[in-house]
Amino acid sequence: MKRDHAKLICDVGELSGIFHDALGMEDFLQKITVMIAEHMACEVCSIYLYYSDTDELVLKSTHGLNASSVGQVKMKIGEGLTGMALQEKRPICEGQARNNPNFRFFPGIGEERYESLLAVPILRGNVEVGVMVIQSTKKNYFTPEDIQVFRAITAQLATTIETARLLITLNDEGGKKSIPTVGDIKFIKGRCGSEGVAFGEPAVIDAGIDFERFVEEGRHYTEKDFERAVEHSESQLEDLQQQVEKTLYDVSALIFTAQILMLKDKGFTDSILDHVHKGKDPVRAVVLVVKEYARKFEAITDHYLRDKIYDIKDVGRRILENMTGKMGTHDNVIGRIAIAQELLPSDMLKLFTQRAKGIILLSGGATSHVAILARSLNIPLVIAGEEALLNLPPETKILLDAVMGHIFLNPTDEVAKKVMDREDLSRNIGQLKKLIRARPTTRDGVPVKLMANINLLGDLTAANEFKADGVGLYRTEFPFLVRNNFPSEEEQFLIYRKLLEGMPGKQITFRTLDTGGDKILAYYDYGKEENPFLGLRSIRFSLKHKEVFMQQIRAILRAGKGYDIRVLFPMISSLDEFMEAKSVVQECVHALGVDKLAHQAVVPMGIMIELPSVIEIIDDLAQEADFFSIGTNDLVQYLLAVDRTNEKVADLYMPHHPSVLRALKKIVYAAHTHRKDVSICGDMAHDPKFLPLLLGIGLRNFSLDARYLPKIHQRLSEVSMVDAEAMTSQILKENKLVRTAQILDTF
Repeated sequence: MKRDHAKLICDVGELSGIFHDALGMEDFLQKITVMIAEHMACEVCSIYLYYSDTDELVLKSTHGLNASSVGQVKMKIGEGLTGMALQEKRPICEGQARNNPNFRFFPGIGEERYESLLAVPILRGNVEVGVMVIQSTKKNYFTPEDIQVFRAITAQLATTIETARLLITLNDEGGKKSIPTVGDIKFIKGRCGSEGVAFGEPAVIDAGIDFERFVEEGRHYTEKDFERAVEHSESQLEDLQQQVEKTLYDVSALIFTAQILMLKDKGFTDSILDHVHKGKDPVRAVVLVVKEYARKFEAITDHYLRDKIYDIKDVGRRILENMTGKMGTHDNVIGRIAIAQELLPSDMLKLFTQRAKGIILLSGGATSHVAILARSLNIPLVIAGEEALLNLPPETKILLDAVMGHIFLNPTDEVAKKVMDREDLSRNIGQLKKLIRARPTTRDGVPVKLMANINLLGDLTAANEFKADGVGLYRTEFPFLVRNNFPSEEEQFLIYRKLLEGMPGKQITFRTLDTGGDKILAYYDYGKEENPFLGLRSIRFSLKHKEVFMQQIRAILRAGKGYDIRVLFPMISSLDEFMEAKSVVQECVHALGVDKLAHQAVVPMGIMIELPSVIEIIDDLAQEADFFSIGTNDLVQYLLAVDRTNEKVADLYMPHHPSVLRALKKIVYAAHTHRKDVSICGDMAHDPKFLPLLLGIGLRNFSLDARYLPKIHQRLSEVSMVDAEAMTSQILKENKLVRTAQILDTF
């Protein structure tokens, strides 16, 4: 038997096939064991699930052992090699397992003839899901590469298996919050999160699904109608999953897994059929069971699992729509303007695949990662704290002008035409490409480097179309944010390699994981943080969780072999922190050499300048760092103590504040003094208003979302460096906000 690692890792297509063929949860787990045993070229693969209420691991599926042992073999955490793997949260590999004193023998399951054993814990963040075990009759069969690959497999399957566990073990209201009505509101001023224009009717997200509207007196459905609706729903979800895999390779992450598994869950569908067999109409039966499951999910203490209540409601809605033919109003987003109180990055992906025209978000900021993701997906987004929007009549016409941040309700034909005509012009790719010059320079010939910020791999198309000089900032956190578990080293390696292959011959800067604050990993328990923006985030998170950090660095170094790459550490607050991060990279270089894996052994390492604490030690940092990258979004936030995602203080977030401008000057001066490269990559970099000021300060390297490159090319050609430096000299002497704003507006 030949191992087939390359086919197994990240083979989401094969998993989709398993979803399609599986008859239920147990059958789904069984198919996983068969698939893994085949690819790992071994005789046995078993899945043990952990139940915290009894503190036991239970064998729930096996390929190779006695089938009658499923559900019968149980052990405590720490018991046997399998229990030890979960207790110590590490792989355990034995070439002759029975010789290990911790080996636990279970008579009758047919395990005695197998020599080699490899047990890997299944973890979602710090949550214990279970253990996956493979075995072979050959001694010393499993290699270090097998261990690495098997860990990647379990990481990829962790949340899928946990969802299956939840559905297997899920045993057999409060009043609604009042929402203000719209009244006579015709216009709402918001803030632009992602530029664009959209026109359509509303679809309110997470405002509660009105299941009762599917119940129609005098109309009856049959059991066959229900079964057809389930089959159709399953097919729809599988199509959605395939669509997101094709268009968003780096963040697909099986985002519809939970819903597909719910349709496969015999407990769920059988509960509905039980009501039908007792004489209940299938529509009523679906409504009853969905509401009962929703109550059970609400009682779960794990917030991540509790949030799957939205999946069960969405599954119920989909079944009812397919059974009755009644399409949703508020909760069907196809071709509509989605309105939500808040959204996770994974929600954004679902709205993208469901073809939402635009989004109105009631909370968050224009610099939040949800807004950044919307830009990459080209979905117009406006942030507006108007709760009345949650109660819009379904027939309301919304004109979303996300260029100006305006929301028009039932606009006149004249207003709609004016806005839509302007958007048609701005979307003319041919006109935009005419603004791009081979070598970007100021009006008086000073060269400037314009790099691209990359959030998703799909951003590479625009970056190449608009002739970006390279990638000044690759935000590596998106594959982390939208997945259900930490992406493995192998998954990250494949994504990073695709990024590098997409822009050959150009410099690529990888910013390491920047999580926390407004970028929460749903699968990680941060504990209670009163001030998450001041908590466990960015480099602090990475240095606290070095196993996660080292997997990312290893993936970057491996993918970067033969390419011009740099590594950028976010939210550095001290010289000690930077040196510790550098030592992790050096440790990974050494380990990859020992493992004989091809990698980039020498890589420039830089500091993201975004904390006030580094301003006073900037010269010390400039001596040690290879380059600086100024992250203005956080730098402004921390200098001014303004939460950039809080709409209540949004007007206090002022990049033109004198302290911000003088801090930028000091950073650039230190970099130039020590002959180190310095660039700017926050939102100030793509604002034409700030371009003369930034040039006057001494910046020559800019990194911005690719969609903004044409207008910065155009603005750059209009600016004289002599005038920019004169204006900057004047503005840096000002100490009043009103004056700095006036000078910027008149230049």
